[in-house]
Amino acid sequence: MAFQLGDDNSQSMNEMNLIPLIDIMLVLMIIFLLTATVLNPTVPLDLPKTSAALNDMPPEVIQISIDKDAGIFWDSDPISLEALEVRLQEQSASGKDPSVQLRADKDSKYDTVAQVLAAASQAGLSKIAFVNE
Repeated sequence: MAFQLGDDNSQSMNEMNLIPLIDIMLVLMIIFLLTATVLNPTVPLDLPKTSAALNDMPPEVIQISIDKDAGIFWDSDPISLEALEVRLQEQSASGKDPSVQLRADKDSKYDTVAQVLAAASQAGLSKIAFVNE
């Protein structure tokens, strides 16, 4: 934009103000976008048909707890080490391949934990998890 100083008043302004036109164009574009989404809210899709097999139930979980006095618990029932070995053999023979969750008190003897782990290993159970809280 050039400005001219002086007495020459015969020239008129050759520039046009485009800001109101741009504002109107933006408002019309927003109105068009809003009405286009209202008129056609869904997009038709042809999705493929599939057949999914049902998943097997998760394997049984055996919870074995050891307290600080070397007491062994199957879920919440007290059990001896010999009875534990028998029940672990039964669970292994059932073919369900259960997982063992072992909870041991922080003051429990490591010897008891090792005996429970050995009994589970001899029974053929390989999914053993240590649970702490």
